[in-house]
Amino acid sequence: MRQPRRRRLAVVLFVIGGSTATLSLALLALQENVDLFYEPARVTNGEAPVGVDIRAGGMVVEGSVAHDPEGLGVAFSITDHGGHEFKVRYVGLLPDLFKEGKGIMVRGQLTADGLFNASEVLAKHDENYVPREFHDMVEDAGLAGSAQALSTEPG
Repeated sequence: MRQPRRRRLAVVLFVIGGSTATLSLALLALQENVDLFYEPARVTNGEAPVGVDIRAGGMVVEGSVAHDPEGLGVAFSITDHGGHEFKVRYVGLLPDLFKEGKGIMVRGQLTADGLFNASEVLAKHDENYVPREFHDMVEDAGLAGSAQALSTEPG
């Protein structure tokens, strides 16, 4: 092979190798940061992986919330109102909007015995929710009629 062809071949191989390495590293980084979302039906049917960080969501079952009297621990169940529900264990402060019968999303790991150990709990609110601070700000601005029209309770 002549010198220019050899140099061109080396450059092409270097570019292909570099591109492959970059793409591989990017895919590896993305794979580590992906949290898949599972509904209660998929969790109870065994479709959710055990010991892997996932997200799950649904409605908090009425009467299922049990607080640990000696700490920040809380246990509750999540349902999809289709007969599928699973138990969640969380240690930490619950969001202000956390209530029985309301929608939530949890992030954590499922154990082999079906218990979901949550590391994060996010409470959902509907489109009518107005933060208490905003309600107070409107009231302080002298717009009492507008403040009464605003709901501070999440729907």
